[in-house]
Amino acid sequence: MTTPAAAATAATAPHEANAHANQFALLKQRRFAPFFWTQFAGAANDNLFKFAFTVMVTYQLQLSWMPPAMAGLVIGALFILPFLLFSATAGQLTDKFDKTKIIRFVKNFEIAIMLIATWGFMRADAVVLLGCVFLMGLHSTLFGPVKFAYLPQVLDSRELTGGNGMVEMGTFVAILLGQVAGGLLVALPQIGHTTVAVACVLLALVGRGVAQAIPQAPATDPGLVINWNPFSETWRNLKLAHGNIVVFRSLLGISWMWFFGAVFLSQFPSFAKEVLHGDEQVASLLLVVFSVGIGIGSLLCETLSRRQVEIGLVPLGAIGMSVFAIDLYFASRGLPPAPAAAGAHAASAVMGLGAFVSQAAHWRVMADLALLSLFAGLYSVPMYALIQLRSQPTHRARIIAANNILNALFMIGSSVLAGALLGAGFTIPQIFLFTGIANALVAFYIFMLVPEYLLRFIAWMLSHFVYRFEIKGDEHIPTEGAAVLVCNHVSFIDAILLMAASPRPIRFIMDHRIFKVPVLGWLFKLAKAIPIAPQKEDPAAYEAAFARALQVLREGDLLAIFPEGAITRDGKLQPFKGGVMKIIESARAEGLEPPVIPMALTNLWGSYFSRIELRGGQNVAMAKPFRRGFFSRVGLNVGHAVPPVEVQPEALQQRVSGLLAA
Repeated sequence: MTTPAAAATAATAPHEANAHANQFALLKQRRFAPFFWTQFAGAANDNLFKFAFTVMVTYQLQLSWMPPAMAGLVIGALFILPFLLFSATAGQLTDKFDKTKIIRFVKNFEIAIMLIATWGFMRADAVVLLGCVFLMGLHSTLFGPVKFAYLPQVLDSRELTGGNGMVEMGTFVAILLGQVAGGLLVALPQIGHTTVAVACVLLALVGRGVAQAIPQAPATDPGLVINWNPFSETWRNLKLAHGNIVVFRSLLGISWMWFFGAVFLSQFPSFAKEVLHGDEQVASLLLVVFSVGIGIGSLLCETLSRRQVEIGLVPLGAIGMSVFAIDLYFASRGLPPAPAAAGAHAASAVMGLGAFVSQAAHWRVMADLALLSLFAGLYSVPMYALIQLRSQPTHRARIIAANNILNALFMIGSSVLAGALLGAGFTIPQIFLFTGIANALVAFYIFMLVPEYLLRFIAWMLSHFVYRFEIKGDEHIPTEGAAVLVCNHVSFIDAILLMAASPRPIRFIMDHRIFKVPVLGWLFKLAKAIPIAPQKEDPAAYEAAFARALQVLREGDLLAIFPEGAITRDGKLQPFKGGVMKIIESARAEGLEPPVIPMALTNLWGSYFSRIELRGGQNVAMAKPFRRGFFSRVGLNVGHAVPPVEVQPEALQQRVSGLLAA
């Protein structure tokens, strides 16, 4: 029976018909382009409105009850508050109703808010505009779950990383353009307030017009009964997210990224003035550099991930975030002195944009900001894609709502901690240093809790920097449901290369002796590989291995086995043993029909990890480092699935042999 979500996907995103060369091709397709531009217009309008209002309060209005120093904090807090109060409700609405209808409702709501804001701008009424800030926060709260629940409903799993990268890039570009436009328009003499009001209404109308072209995205849980109590539903959503531990810890990882980013974004004005001795244009330049870095990192994800959800990029992103945050501290210590003395002439000590960029020391600061934000893009996009891929479609939006709640809490925590550190006498560069070190510790903790990130990172590094790894037929690896993968066994790193090829985790059945190999044994234990001993040697361990293998299939996961039983000692394919038949027969006895996917690793014989060296009359591996140098070409050929009823060891061996020759 076809679910509504599956029907929508089939109607709007058939894999073959919509194959495309890269993520930019999505902008030509109706299933993605109208949604992208709707999101773009909304993010631009949010930030044009908020930044113009902030500039008004800071430079143009004299409000005794809201001094300029508090304006940014108050406006930011009011905007975030609805995320805490209403995200849980928004997640339920997104799961229950057609997502396209919700998007159009939200854009209608935005037009109404901007009309109220027009009155506030024309009267320079800060109270009305503060109310509109809260309503725009509510608008973004309602749109948030739709934003990330819509994509996996209309995109193929191999398009998710690219689609998320495009949305992330577009969001930061829209934020940047919105803030720049808001600052410029509100400063226009005599007509600034009117111009901002008109621009906000026009952007809202454009967003609503584009939203009309978004195709239908049917409800994934139309029978859901809405719980209107935001507090109990928030707690329920967090428990729902915790039900999938990998997803929940990924939510924590994304929320930490928002904590990390909020530290830098909130300190840019003070950093530009007090540390870099620059003016407002310098502060804007820092924002531009940061936004461009995020955008580039987001777009790079598809290129670096072979168009699959590659969470191996997450540790790479975390490493880069820490390295360049820490280097930013050292770069800040080596800056030239202020151009003029302090005191009565303090104003003359502030550099303009031209003077700032003319000094080489400042380029290191900008490079650090660009690179730490680029790595933040590499860190966040795969995490978002993983959450979308691994969450149950029926409550995906509620999981994303839980993510928005956690993000808001972490951002508030970021502001509180940064304020406490400043109050304790820390300098802004020291706060950056503290954040960079904390990021390394938090990332390490998350990766130990969820070893899949670390394992995929190692697999990604190995397949990109040690070998040139080419995969053919990877579309035959199932993106959901149980399956048995069978492959020839050439080297000690066969399992790691298979990990790199699969968008999903794989549980391996492996010879118990490989767990005694230094480093590799530790990695395979992290991967929860299943050790197996010969039946004659240890009957209990033999039976336990097959029992665990059957449990993997019951849980709907991928199971891999090397049917030769041992790593080849002469480079030739050895006869397949009967273990795969025992697995298939046990599964069928429980009503399971997992397909068997034949695979063949090519050109690995002769590498450092293969048993090609002869020592003491025996073939051994890992005897001559770099025996084939770096970037030697290896491959994986994946064949069509074999139905369980057709599985026989000899036939499987012939299929793998054919793939070796392909």
